[in-house]
Amino acid sequence: MVIPNQPIGQPVEHPNATAVLFLGAASVFCCGVLGPVAWALGRRALNQIEESGGAYGGRAQVLVGYVLGVVGTVLMIIFAVLFLFILLGGNA
Repeated sequence: MVIPNQPIGQPVEHPNATAVLFLGAASVFCCGVLGPVAWALGRRALNQIEESGGAYGGRAQVLVGYVLGVVGTVLMIIFAVLFLFILLGGNA
């Protein structure tokens, strides 16, 4: 019995799953500027995985990278504000 509109076999990992995970981790640990990139790519990849109907896998990997991208962006903003306060305030 074949179920229409359902992929046969194992789902293929989304092409950007590893990239989103790497960018998200890099945004938290070393380069906060990569956070918005991971955020945008992760959102697009999550939407494509949901629309694929099971043809694409790697949702957990993309979701972790997306969340790390959001965290990296927030940390980047916090550190930028702190740097601005130190710069404008003189001695800290």
